[in-house]
Amino acid sequence: MWKRAIACVVVILACGVIWAAQLLVDDQPQPPADTKKEAQPEANKEKTPKWAPAVNPKPLSENVKKGLAWLAEHQLKSGAWGQGEESANMGGGAQLKDTPSVADTCAAALALVRSGSTPAKGEYAKNLLEAVQFICGQIEESDKESLYVTATRGTRVQSKLGPYIDTFMASLLLAEVNHQMPDEAGQNRVSTVLDKLLGKIQKNQKADGTWGGEGWATTLQQGMAAKGLNRVAQSGKDVSAPMLARTEEQARKSFDRPSGKFSASGSAGVELYGAGAGLSSVAESVKTNKQKEAKVREQLQTAKTEPERALAKATLERFAGAEKDLADAQAAVIARLDDKQFIAGFGSNGGEEFLSYMNIGESLVVKGGDAWKSWDKSISENLDRVQNKDGSWSGHHCITGRTFCTSAALLVLMVDRSPQPIIEKMKGR
Repeated sequence: MWKRAIACVVVILACGVIWAAQLLVDDQPQPPADTKKEAQPEANKEKTPKWAPAVNPKPLSENVKKGLAWLAEHQLKSGAWGQGEESANMGGGAQLKDTPSVADTCAAALALVRSGSTPAKGEYAKNLLEAVQFICGQIEESDKESLYVTATRGTRVQSKLGPYIDTFMASLLLAEVNHQMPDEAGQNRVSTVLDKLLGKIQKNQKADGTWGGEGWATTLQQGMAAKGLNRVAQSGKDVSAPMLARTEEQARKSFDRPSGKFSASGSAGVELYGAGAGLSSVAESVKTNKQKEAKVREQLQTAKTEPERALAKATLERFAGAEKDLADAQAAVIARLDDKQFIAGFGSNGGEEFLSYMNIGESLVVKGGDAWKSWDKSISENLDRVQNKDGSWSGHHCITGRTFCTSAALLVLMVDRSPQPIIEKMKGR
């Protein structure tokens, strides 16, 4: 009997020791349950963008609110926008008034984004979500090889800016809604579509950094390509460094420092278009470069071979050269802002003028100072004056469709809300 009692005591003591030991183990910091799955290569991680306006933006004016309401009211059931009503003197195009257009949809959606909404929240969240879903569907249905992302042909925007304007405007919009979707499925869809879009763009870039395509003012298409690609890179996507470098080089070469003018190639003889597109392209490259600069400097310091060291040094020299070119180009454009003939563009308002004003404004707002304040005041007063009573804007030549003109005009009026990489944010303004 006593032997059985001793055995029970031994068992109880043993269990106590095991229980105490388990407590000690449980009390220690434990490694993640699935470390291998979580440890992904840094290059494959998509970083959430850190963006903020360059200045404290103005409250939305009544003119802007009316324009936004007009856009929301004219969205099609598909989630898209057509090019809308055109000027009577343009002739043709009526059959595409309510035909879903990727470029027009992107322009409208970007204006809603500037107002403070995302596909997940805000007054226009539903409109944006439906627009993004439409655009994703168009890109998913497109082939993998060509630059086209839509089967719709012959829109006014395509004929005036270039046949691939839909592609580049889609890259800009999707970059800005990347990481802004309401759920994981939507985010994964946007990310996957962006990857396909980047593949198509990379495959079709020419050695000189352009993408070609006939149009009336293709310099604006090229400028949108540069803006879109750089925003995609700034959004955390891994964009081909050589493609970005070629795009930057093309933009820098378009500026002639001795004359202070941008190339007239592809600008339909309108200096405003080339200046706005070129200035915007270099400005976006500089923003992307600034995001990468710290890493390249680290590579220079830790380089183990001379070729690695030479590459890092050459990259930093390119970054510095682009920044100098941007400063010179900004100074040249600022010097022309009081030139009414330069600002008038083709001579009357059209979508091309509004888009050029946006391009110039997005560069000046980062620079800040009196030039920016003067520009913002004068251009805002002009656009407020020519707004239609129903809240829309019309064009009087070339791109006259109300969707694009209204969207682009709103983007000008809300240019102080355009996203800048957080490193670009200027404090104390």
